[in-house]
Amino acid sequence: MKKIIPLSLIALSSLYANEVELSTISVESTVLKEVSQNAQVSADLSDALSKSVPSIDMNRRSGIANDIYIRGQKRDNISVEVDGTKVCGACPNRMDPPVSHILANQIDEIKVIEGPYDVETFGTMSGGLKITTKKPKKDVHGEINFGLGSWRYTKIGATLSGGNDTIRVLISGSSEASGQYKDGNGDTLAEQVANNPLSGMAQYQPQYEEMQAYKKKSVMAKMYVNVTDEQELQLSVTKNKSDDVLYPNSKMDAAYDYSNIYSIAYDIKDISDEYKNINLQYYYSDVDHPMDTKFRMSGATTYMTAQLQTTMQGVKLKNKFDLNSYKLLVGLDGSRRTWEGEKFATDVLSGIDGPSSLMLTHTTTDNRALFAKLEKSFGDLSVEIGSRYDATHVNPDNTSTLTYKSNDYNALNANLMTSYNLNKENKIFLGVGQASRVPDARELYLAPTANENLEQTTNREVDLGYELNNDSMKFKIKAFYSVLKDYIYLQKGSTFQNIDAKVYGAELSSSVYATDDITLDMGASYKKGQKDEALAGQTDKDLADMAPLRGNLALNYEYKNESIATVETLLSSKWSDYDADNGEQELGAWGIINAKVKHAVNKNIFFTLGVNNLLDETYAQSNTYVDLILLSAGTDTMLLNEPGRYVYTNLDFKF
Repeated sequence: MKKIIPLSLIALSSLYANEVELSTISVESTVLKEVSQNAQVSADLSDALSKSVPSIDMNRRSGIANDIYIRGQKRDNISVEVDGTKVCGACPNRMDPPVSHILANQIDEIKVIEGPYDVETFGTMSGGLKITTKKPKKDVHGEINFGLGSWRYTKIGATLSGGNDTIRVLISGSSEASGQYKDGNGDTLAEQVANNPLSGMAQYQPQYEEMQAYKKKSVMAKMYVNVTDEQELQLSVTKNKSDDVLYPNSKMDAAYDYSNIYSIAYDIKDISDEYKNINLQYYYSDVDHPMDTKFRMSGATTYMTAQLQTTMQGVKLKNKFDLNSYKLLVGLDGSRRTWEGEKFATDVLSGIDGPSSLMLTHTTTDNRALFAKLEKSFGDLSVEIGSRYDATHVNPDNTSTLTYKSNDYNALNANLMTSYNLNKENKIFLGVGQASRVPDARELYLAPTANENLEQTTNREVDLGYELNNDSMKFKIKAFYSVLKDYIYLQKGSTFQNIDAKVYGAELSSSVYATDDITLDMGASYKKGQKDEALAGQTDKDLADMAPLRGNLALNYEYKNESIATVETLLSSKWSDYDADNGEQELGAWGIINAKVKHAVNKNIFFTLGVNNLLDETYAQSNTYVDLILLSAGTDTMLLNEPGRYVYTNLDFKF
């Protein structure tokens, strides 16, 4: 039996449970393992991430396709990459955030970048995700998943992989749907709208009040070809279709979200003793997103549609060298994003669309970059230095009536990361970095909040931490201080503008091995953001999107090989620091209890039974900063409550 950790440590910690297995955490990132095996509640990756990584909070928008914050940063302040492909959403109101275009059951591993410490990816200003999906294997491997849950949730998924020494192939598909979840008061999504005095004509029409909340289908296919022992061709495609996704506290719902992700890469290894690897990748992704008022009272006779589309394509070349104990990475990166949108009205009786009008002018964002990273160990001291130079051109199409300004941006990003092993169990680490991101087309050109004179935002940050790892426990605490120059911020009733601000905070995570069978997982996060000066005509200096102190505690009991029972509590203090001048409001403290049993019937069959929000609490965790267009009247904006008691079960077959 392993020794029991002193109770004083537990009392000191707000606690965080791991739904997804964590590996050792470095100064700049957290790595999540076995995502597809553990994120079993739904395909919503944001939910799994927010329960697994203290630095991540979820922004609840719907029953699916919710957004994430990393240390209070979202949108273009963080990047999302799937197998090296940078993914963007099309909706300016974040109905289709990048994390919604990949499903949890397709994912093998996620690296969460915390801070400006990724020189390989365009736009990693304050953090990002590097998602690695499942890889094809030799021989034949397969998995079939069935899921059922409250509110008519159903899911079926399957993965098949096989091949030989020359060719390996994988195909994975899934389909899921759900009715509207009920909050702790027993209200569905439509009833939350109907009960809200702000809703007005945004209430759902009677024939749609009990419709499904969403339908989602996805398929992923990969083929790896060993051209020679040292050369490999990698091909992949992922297609997603989401239909009739309800966004109750927005003015519109998503008619559909269709996305495609394509990638082709060629990898050559062991070119020489010093030249270890060269990798060339081309990728392309696109999203088609129409949102409309078809289900609302305002669309009873004529409904409005706003249809937006975006594409992202790029080429990346990476070269790795081993030079006398120095590890060197040198690369070139080029990408082009397009984004455009139109709006039109449809007559309900005839089904005929009226003439369209411009919503977002076709805008091209071209980026070219050179990056390098050098690693070296000096005994117990490890050092990594990275740099990236970006040149970006944002070019909007002019119309016969409107003339838009193009913009050019240049940035030098750099970071230094160090770690020092005090002994075999204790380590300290320090990171210092700077990274920038350019304004996007919505911020520059989408009326009425556009400002075509925006500067790029620069984040200068320092991270400091301590990590303990022994037979009794893992423990890590990490603090950060971020200085944001020309931060892009939306003022209520006005436009996006550049401000200066600061964000600081700390994160804690720990696993305590009480016995050979019992583990306590702990975690907590705290952050605070402040504008250097209040905006013109305002007095509030609090920065939006800064969730308060949150944490949780999980008790895990492993009673059989690969069988585990978990009880966890999630806790949040109230929002006492929020930007009231720009739409945010005070939210109450909350606490919920979740429980789950994953039972291994044998080595091939697994059965999971779980319940979230066991006590059926009513609470909201997402605030109402005005950069989202939500139902509002006067100074009030409609909050969206989280799901109430949710019971789910999964049955997994492996071979």
